[in-house]
Amino acid sequence: MMAPLIQLDGVSKKYDDQYAVKNLSLSIEKGEIFGLLGPNGAGKTTTILMMLGLSEPTSGKIKVCGIDSVRKPIEVKKRVGYLPDNLGFYQQMTGMENLIYTAELNQIPRKEAEKRANYLLEKVNLAHAADKKTGKYSRGMKQRLGLADVLMKNPEVIILDEPTLGIDPEGVRELLALIKSLSVEEKITVLLSSHHLHQVQQICDRVGIFVQGELLAEGTIDHLAKQLFQEDSFLVRVKASPISETLLSELEKLESVTNVKKTMNGLEIYSSENMAATISRLIVNHGADLYQINNEHYGLDEIYHRYFEGRDHVESR
Repeated sequence: MMAPLIQLDGVSKKYDDQYAVKNLSLSIEKGEIFGLLGPNGAGKTTTILMMLGLSEPTSGKIKVCGIDSVRKPIEVKKRVGYLPDNLGFYQQMTGMENLIYTAELNQIPRKEAEKRANYLLEKVNLAHAADKKTGKYSRGMKQRLGLADVLMKNPEVIILDEPTLGIDPEGVRELLALIKSLSVEEKITVLLSSHHLHQVQQICDRVGIFVQGELLAEGTIDHLAKQLFQEDSFLVRVKASPISETLLSELEKLESVTNVKKTMNGLEIYSSENMAATISRLIVNHGADLYQINNEHYGLDEIYHRYFEGRDHVESR
């Protein structure tokens, strides 16, 4: 079994008496797109800087691509591409010139660099702007050029810190699709840091919920839903009429049903297993007209908000 490409064991970063990151343990496998999700100030960027060897942890161990980030930061940087939230390019240089300059810094031969740059500019849909000065690029164009830039040295891992910041919705959609396709085609591991739940859910294989320097939960969306919702991990939405008190009472008595809520258009029924068929039969048998019934899976938005709003309730179970 291959070792994780990113491994953090009990990592903490303390400034005076304040923890920026506290006792963080995390493994990310080769080829994964992992989303580090949390509000601004949660400690995401501090964690990234420690992974890159740009900041030393107060305690704990970090290995990226099997290399100790503290002892051999230069070796880590050779294998990792980093796209910060605040991009910087030489404004008077073209997109192509910026990529070639990055190649020179990484000691990539000129002929190979030009071939790689042309290939990547095509991939990120910037071939038409290769000879345009980056000072004239839009924010979205700069983000796409940033992706090409971090891929110039064929990294094993790319780390993206709030990559969609300041981009319009269509630009966000294009960038996320690009990250997903490049991950598959280039066979690289991606760590995506963001506070945008929907964007993380769209492309990430697993997510970690990060708040006040602590990793509160991590896993796939399905795993987190089961972990956090436990007894009411299934949700059935029903549109039916009329809904009598007798029907409500019978639904509440069903084994596995944990909660029944009356809504403007019908019902929301929570249960520990899939009860859709039983619920539909019961509604019809009570003489109600059933217009619609849907089984819904919890998304990251529900998981995130339920986790914090009901954290005491979840932990007390």
